[in-house]
Amino acid sequence: MKIENVIMSPSEFRSTCEDIIKTVCNVYVGDSLIVKKMLAASLGNGNVLFEDYPGLGKTLLAKVFARAIGAKYNRIQFTPDLLPADITGTKIFRAGNFELVKGPIFTHVLLADEINRSPPKTQAALLEAMEEKQVTIEGETHFLEPPFFVIATQNPIEQEGTYPLPEAQLDRFMLRLCPGYPESVEEEMEILERRIEWKKDDPTEDISPCVTLSTFRRMQEFVESSVYVGKSVLRYISELVRATRNHEYVDVGSSPRGGLALLKITRALAAMDGRDYVIPDDVKLVAVDALAHRIILKIERAVEGIRPEVVVEDVLKEVEVPKGDEEGRSFAR
Repeated sequence: MKIENVIMSPSEFRSTCEDIIKTVCNVYVGDSLIVKKMLAASLGNGNVLFEDYPGLGKTLLAKVFARAIGAKYNRIQFTPDLLPADITGTKIFRAGNFELVKGPIFTHVLLADEINRSPPKTQAALLEAMEEKQVTIEGETHFLEPPFFVIATQNPIEQEGTYPLPEAQLDRFMLRLCPGYPESVEEEMEILERRIEWKKDDPTEDISPCVTLSTFRRMQEFVESSVYVGKSVLRYISELVRATRNHEYVDVGSSPRGGLALLKITRALAAMDGRDYVIPDDVKLVAVDALAHRIILKIERAVEGIRPEVVVEDVLKEVEVPKGDEEGRSFAR
C-alpha cells in the first residue's frame, strides 16, 4: 500500500505501518515488537542503538528496514584506525579547486556497526549528525537529506579493545534495544529454511519498497503535527524522568532529552495504533528502552550487577498513571 496524499487519516497511517512491519518480518526472523519500536523511533526522527551478541541479525534488520521504506542505506564498520573524515568526508584539491568528497554519512539510514570499536574522536564525528541532522566539514555546514537516522550496534560482552560510548553520545540515541536470541526451535528452523529459499546470504536486493521515501517523510510530519499529547500524559512523562534522578541506586538520572525521546516515540506509537492521541500505555511500552541507557548507577550498585533497567521498572511502578486527559478521554483499557 502506498499513500501519495499529503494528508492521511490515522487508519491509513496504521495500515501503512503494518505493511512496513510485514515487509521487514518477511525477511527478518525475530520479535516483531523490536521492528515496531525501530519503526516508531524512525518516525519520531530518532536514532537506535542495538546492544546484543553478534550474529542476531542486527545488520540484516537495518538493511531490510531501509529497503522497505525506500531509503538509501550506508554501512560503516567501526575499527580502531577509522578517522572522522572517513565518516563525514573531506575536501581534496582537484583541477585547481577544493572539491568536497562526501563520506558515507550522507545517506538516509546509516548503520554504525560495532560503534564502540573506534576511539571517542571518531565516535564524536556522529554527534552533530545524530542531533542536528547536519555535518560540518572544514567550517562549512552541510545539511543531511531527510529522513536521516543512525542505527548503531555494539557487543555488550567483549570489552577488550573497545571504547565505551560517552554519556553525551548515548543520550542521542532515542532507544537502546536488545533483539535477543530466537525464542524457539521453530524460529531457529525458520531462519535456516529462509536461507535455503533465498539461495544467497543477502536477500535485501529482492525486496520492493512498500512506501516511497516522500511518503515516509509525510508520515514523519503526520506524527509531528497530528498526534495530540495531553497535559496529564506530559506530566506522567515528566514525573517518570524526574523519578529516575531520585532513585536510591542512581548517581545521574535521565536528562530532559529522555523526556523528549518519550514524547516523540509515543506519538509515533499512537499513530501506528490508529490513534491521534497518546495514552500512558504508549509510554510504558518504551520507557525502559528510552530511559535506561541515560542512567548512571552508583558505583557500588553497578558492582553488585544491578542494571539501569531495574531503576526504570521501579519508577514505572511508583509513579501514578493518569486515568484520563483534559479532553475527557479515558485511558482505561
